[in-house]
Amino acid sequence: MSRLAPFLLAFAGCLLVLPVAAAESARVLDTFDTATGWSATHTDDVSASLRTVAGTQGQAICLDYDFNGVSGAASLKKLLPIDFPEGFVLRFDVRGQMPPNTLQLKLIDDTGDNVWWFQKPSFVPTASWQTIEASSRQVEFAWGPVRDRTLRHTREVEFVVYKESLRDGLPNRGSVCFDNLTLSARRPEAVPAAVPTANAVFEARAKQVRRGLYPRGFSGEQSYWTIVGVDGGSRDSALISEDGAVEVARGSFSVEPFLIDNGKLLTWADVTTTQSLRDRYLPMPSVQWKKGDVSLTTSAFAQGAPGASQLVVSYRLANDGDAARELTLALAARPFQVNPPTQFLNAPGGTSPVRDLAWDGHALTVNGARKVIPLQPTSSFVASASQPTTLTERLDAGQRPVVRSIHADDGFAQGALLYDVHVPAHGHVDLGVVIPVKQTDDVTLPSSAGQWLSAHADAVAALWRDKLDRVDVRVPAQAQPVVDTLRSGIAQILISRDGPALQPGTRSYSRTWVRDGAMMLEGLLRTGHEDVAAEFVRWYAPHQFSNGKVPCCVDARGSDPVPENDSQGELIFSIAELWRYTHDREALDALWPHVTRAVAYMETLRASERQSTRLQGPDRALYGLMPASISHEGYSTKPMHSYWDDFWALKGYDDAVDLAGVLGHAEEQASFRRSRDQFRGDLHASIAAAVKEKGIDFIPGSAELGDFDATSTTIALSPGGEQARLPKALVDATFETYWQSFVARRDGKTAWKDYTPYELRTIASFVRLGWRDRVGDLIAFFFADRRPAAWNQWAEVVGRDPREPRFVGDMPHAWIASDYVRSALDLFAYDRAADRSVVVAAGVQPDWLAGEGIAIRDLRTPYGRFGYTLKATHGKAVLTITQPIDPPGGVVLSLPSGEVKVEKGRTSLTAPLQ
Repeated sequence: MSRLAPFLLAFAGCLLVLPVAAAESARVLDTFDTATGWSATHTDDVSASLRTVAGTQGQAICLDYDFNGVSGAASLKKLLPIDFPEGFVLRFDVRGQMPPNTLQLKLIDDTGDNVWWFQKPSFVPTASWQTIEASSRQVEFAWGPVRDRTLRHTREVEFVVYKESLRDGLPNRGSVCFDNLTLSARRPEAVPAAVPTANAVFEARAKQVRRGLYPRGFSGEQSYWTIVGVDGGSRDSALISEDGAVEVARGSFSVEPFLIDNGKLLTWADVTTTQSLRDRYLPMPSVQWKKGDVSLTTSAFAQGAPGASQLVVSYRLANDGDAARELTLALAARPFQVNPPTQFLNAPGGTSPVRDLAWDGHALTVNGARKVIPLQPTSSFVASASQPTTLTERLDAGQRPVVRSIHADDGFAQGALLYDVHVPAHGHVDLGVVIPVKQTDDVTLPSSAGQWLSAHADAVAALWRDKLDRVDVRVPAQAQPVVDTLRSGIAQILISRDGPALQPGTRSYSRTWVRDGAMMLEGLLRTGHEDVAAEFVRWYAPHQFSNGKVPCCVDARGSDPVPENDSQGELIFSIAELWRYTHDREALDALWPHVTRAVAYMETLRASERQSTRLQGPDRALYGLMPASISHEGYSTKPMHSYWDDFWALKGYDDAVDLAGVLGHAEEQASFRRSRDQFRGDLHASIAAAVKEKGIDFIPGSAELGDFDATSTTIALSPGGEQARLPKALVDATFETYWQSFVARRDGKTAWKDYTPYELRTIASFVRLGWRDRVGDLIAFFFADRRPAAWNQWAEVVGRDPREPRFVGDMPHAWIASDYVRSALDLFAYDRAADRSVVVAAGVQPDWLAGEGIAIRDLRTPYGRFGYTLKATHGKAVLTITQPIDPPGGVVLSLPSGEVKVEKGRTSLTAPLQ
């Protein structure tokens, strides 16, 4: 899968827009006096054409485009070789009429694989000509496999209009005209250096003061956080850091607690910090500070409906000492996100402008838009600009700059609500704030903040229990984290979704990939969320392009045209999975046209790779596959024939055959079956050819490279269902190689820096392979990298050194949560494709069966709700089926001693455990 490419748009240097003036000595690259050599191009379902008009002198060329409701790009392209000096300035003139979009100039090398660019996000051309200038510092390497990224020579030039989302759903169409493309040499030292960013400024300031006065992420340390929100409310979700700061909405300011004790300011760096979730798994996180006898517990939850929710943050000051304490709690509104400066994709972390703070005695209004409403009277409100010292530095010095409001042009104002609190011996005091999404919402001051907070928290907890406890899994204490993390994973998926749109994250990855959605959907269906799954499929399917292509992802701009050839199979799988778990014939009838169009598009894709010349040539392994794409993240620099795409496509063909049979479409079923069988034969022949050519004994990640990627190959087993048809020796060798590498990494015999927890999929693969004795080691290793462990989550990237700053993606990452959810459910029961049986307890560890053992109830399967108990007694396993199902292949109990099939109609079985 490709994550970085769609978001690189956000990170280009600034373009300088200048009045047209006498040019310095420059080499003219193109006068645009003729359209010869220029062509208009566009992505799927976008319209684009070119025309000539009067230019600044002579003629110019205009690009007319219409995005027609989808995402993508329109461009002008020309073969135009350019040799670049070490330092340079590119200039071109532009005018036109269009809504805000990203304007790009791409420079493409002789291979066509390596691209440099500069960009102007949210560019709106003027009606009169203006000159855009970009220096060699501002032209950046965009993508490609080349290692030396110095710009020396390119072959093609492309002017691109890349779509940005518009408010109110307005049509995105317009014209942009270009003239006078020139290149001027300039001494490298004469090219202006970039101005330091606000993040860099505050990171430098954090080094000059004591640790704790700035958030951990500005202090040279990796920080961690988790999500707070309501089901379906991704766009309004909050984050709480491991240190107790709360980012109230995506990209917004944060509310950070401080304590003043006997005149001394206590920060996150001065206390011992622990984290927790309510009931161990509900998405209601807490952070506790402990300093001597005093503790501060910050807890957060969200209530209400998406788009109109309220963030509630409570603060419990507790005193375990024998004498009362006089303390001051400071709740500081700060221009810092919880999302730290190392986060750069889509929603860059770090600073967040706070220009205006206004306190009216009832609510603190930030930037005139978001209110922080205390649930009890405050002692005072203090605020300060960022110069010469920030508010926290002034509080640390014993100052209390009391004001009613403050304005800061630089966007770095800080203010704090102060509470002078008497905390009795062995007692506590509860305080809290409510931060509504809607500015018009208000909260009446309750008579008891503690009682109000408790009642509202109890109500929210009850709602989450209803959502997360639909499958009852009871295990002994040593296995409880497995179940708690499963339930938390479902919550993370629900909070990360934006209405019906399932998303892997709320910041870096706040858009919808069909692959992520397909795998989340499986976990949701198995845990009783058929309604959420149905909403997703009904929403995503209509975004299919007119030619049947399924967009890799969808966001506010519309359907993304980037070709990722797993997408068709994933949409078909999603539709089929919804049918398998709901048997909703009306829904299947409505979605069927999307299946047939996706299959037709897959037919055109595989036909493009079935050239007979490949059968005997060096490209034998490429014959009949899905074309090269960047769907697999490892191939984002250069598209490859990824077997990830092929296994998903094959699953799509399989499911299309099944669905055609369900609907009684005999002719289509026969046609789909022929296509599927031919594609399966081509795929298996390709794997054999790649193995032979590369001299390997495992299933590679791509046909060209022969690379090892077991995390990708997991898809062949689940949900691909291809395990029994693939050569057993290759499958076993693939995952044995992974295991040996895993052990070396775990035991410190192999150096490593970081990894992505997509590897959680291997748990399900090991369960299917019958490698129960290794499953526990995998779980233990991955669970040690939940950060913080009590929040039951993984980031997209896990570093070996937990405090080394790095990009970690979203925390939690909902697609990774779905990988874990699917794997955790497989421990207890999974649907085996080879014989259509339900295999029970294949991943359950023997020590879990002592005493009362395990009990499962209301586990959703394609054959109905399933429940059983399993325990060990005197060396034997005793299975009792409490909710029977009747899969075609029956129910199979998997034990360390082997598999035992439950006789049809029986609800109990006793068999040797070992």
